[in-house]
Amino acid sequence: MDYLPHTDEERREMLARIGVEALVNLFEDIPADYRYPELDLPRPLSEMEALQELSAIAEQNLDANATPTFLGAGAYRHWAPSVVDYVIRRGEFATAYTPYQAEISQGTLQAIFEYQSMICDLTGLDVANASHYDGATAAAEAVVHAYNVQRKKRHKVILSPKLHPHYRATIRTYMQGMDLDIGGDETLSNSLSDLIQRVDKDTVCLILQSPNFLGEIEDLSRVRDQMRAQDKRALLAVAANPISLGLFKPPGEYGADIVFGEGQPLGLGLNFGGPYLGFYASREKYVRRIAGRLVGETVDSEGARGYVMTLTPREQHIRRDKATSNICTNQGLMALAASVYLASLGKQGLRQVAELNYHKAHYAADAIDQLAAYEVRRDAPFFNEFVVACPAPVAEINAYLRHHEDGPIIGGYDLGQDYPGLENHMLVAVTEMNYRAEIDRFVTSLAAFAQQREA
Repeated sequence: MDYLPHTDEERREMLARIGVEALVNLFEDIPADYRYPELDLPRPLSEMEALQELSAIAEQNLDANATPTFLGAGAYRHWAPSVVDYVIRRGEFATAYTPYQAEISQGTLQAIFEYQSMICDLTGLDVANASHYDGATAAAEAVVHAYNVQRKKRHKVILSPKLHPHYRATIRTYMQGMDLDIGGDETLSNSLSDLIQRVDKDTVCLILQSPNFLGEIEDLSRVRDQMRAQDKRALLAVAANPISLGLFKPPGEYGADIVFGEGQPLGLGLNFGGPYLGFYASREKYVRRIAGRLVGETVDSEGARGYVMTLTPREQHIRRDKATSNICTNQGLMALAASVYLASLGKQGLRQVAELNYHKAHYAADAIDQLAAYEVRRDAPFFNEFVVACPAPVAEINAYLRHHEDGPIIGGYDLGQDYPGLENHMLVAVTEMNYRAEIDRFVTSLAAFAQQREA
């Protein structure tokens, strides 16, 4: 848009209205030495020069789509059908703001409704919102949701140590000042049975993850019943990888009250860290305490199908002290992308993607396990991520891989950053995007590093 500066006459009118003679008087409270400091700035650039400089900086990044990548830990290199990008770039979606007069935005509401329906199918639960900023935000909102369901009378939150470290950190940040006792994740040795034993009449919720952050698939089929034996009202929340739900039983079918997670794998791309999407679903009986928007389907006075905002707990709609929503426009666009991804793949397509992830990861794990210097941890079944014990610090190995003579490789996640005792342990992620030749080169490069280090 054009820049339209104020005229001198308009400036004089504004200054007179606030009782100031000159613009400089507005800065009198700032010490003179700091008002107009000398700035050592480079010379101004033309648009062409600025673009060239920014392009040179951007070229220093590794292109994750063109580079063999084995880094996951919550953000994954997945294939997205071209139709996803085409739809979300359409002007009616890309430029649309969060609908305040929602019912006139029938296309947006239908897209949200379709998204909610597919998330309910994936998670095995009754209702889904649309949506949260990312998986970590969704985790924190799960605690707030459960806390409100318990009418703020309970004060203990139990977290699995194998819940994503970023989720656990975000939960603690969100809960400051809420007088909640958050624990369970003090040590990695706390088992599932240890966590369940902590459940009592003061427990708000137990939060687990499957596949967990270490890639393991834990048997959660009896957790709900075991929790009821301890206390009938504590809620069970489960973080899930949405791609894995194309292959495994949804958490809602084994008793989860809330299911959430990072929706980035659903066609969003890596995008240098965002924007992402926090998907979130719950049992219907808890819907009145949920954060976010819910869109419902109805008929109008002429019997035609229409969509309405069934639940709108945003601060613009109701009193701020009653609001529970942190929804913004970005999530609507990301939810649309996830909807197009899921609709284009369908149930069988999503299952095929999940199976490719599973089998390729196991091919990679078996190959790495053949290397004498490395050992794959097989304490539990895994989906598309697994832990590898390495002969040296992971940062050292990853630096070697990035500068490999045959071309860069992006290695796995350094678990020593988050888990004392797992120094020299790498979390490796494999998706449908990793061809066999990439996996073989990764394994060969790991072997070459070990040989070089021994020499």
